[in-house]
Amino acid sequence: MLKITNIVKTFNPGTVNAKTALNGLNLELKDGDFVTVIGGNGAGKSTMLNAIAGVWKPDEGKIEIGGVDVTNMPEHKRAKFLGRVFQDPMKGTAPDMEIAENLSIAARRGKKRKLVWGIKRSEREEYKKLLATLELGLEDRLSSKVGLLSGGQRQAVTLLMATLQKPKLLLLDEHTAALDPKTAAKVLELTDRIVNENKLTTVMITHNMRDALTHGNRLIMMHEGRVVVDVEGEEKKKLTVEDLLGLFAKASGKEFSSDRAMLS
Repeated sequence: MLKITNIVKTFNPGTVNAKTALNGLNLELKDGDFVTVIGGNGAGKSTMLNAIAGVWKPDEGKIEIGGVDVTNMPEHKRAKFLGRVFQDPMKGTAPDMEIAENLSIAARRGKKRKLVWGIKRSEREEYKKLLATLELGLEDRLSSKVGLLSGGQRQAVTLLMATLQKPKLLLLDEHTAALDPKTAAKVLELTDRIVNENKLTTVMITHNMRDALTHGNRLIMMHEGRVVVDVEGEEKKKLTVEDLLGLFAKASGKEFSSDRAMLS
């Protein structure tokens, strides 16, 4: 479902501020893989997601989604393959529009538009059913402005919007990092349920090692723009945080360094 081949990305090339963020990155995801990604500061995690989404064009290499070469495809065109939830709960929604209006936009993503009267009653009923699955009481607040929701509620709605059209690939960029622990746990619970029910191929960046071990069927660790640890299935289930740190040190030759990851 996703194939990244020898991707290289250097920012500010030819200057004293040159930084190689991705250095021959290779990664292949099978259909239905739920991969958690962890790495130290500057490991290239978010740069990888941005390369997949088309925010950055790689200097070298190839990116394929569902067998389609998207390497040179602009961001707005490859968006039809992707769903994405950002770290900031304020992104991914239109805050001045109602919940129903936001869901309506997501439902029409990639479809031909025409002039019709607003949102149909049947659509509102469908949105109520979808929101009820979140168990946050939002099914009774269809007309509420999204900007008035709490961070956790907003991330839950964003997650619902990102998966409404069943994307080929779901990108989660530290989507619980800005939430308190209790709310983050709820959003991760919703994430697991939505991903599993829809069998979505998913890449989730996290700074929390325990979350990386608990969620998904596969885990990768990045270092200096490359994948240095890749575990899945039963091997992943048996790992502890200490095991993970040992694997990283053995593969990279360095101790894992990330204040956020260690504190969490």
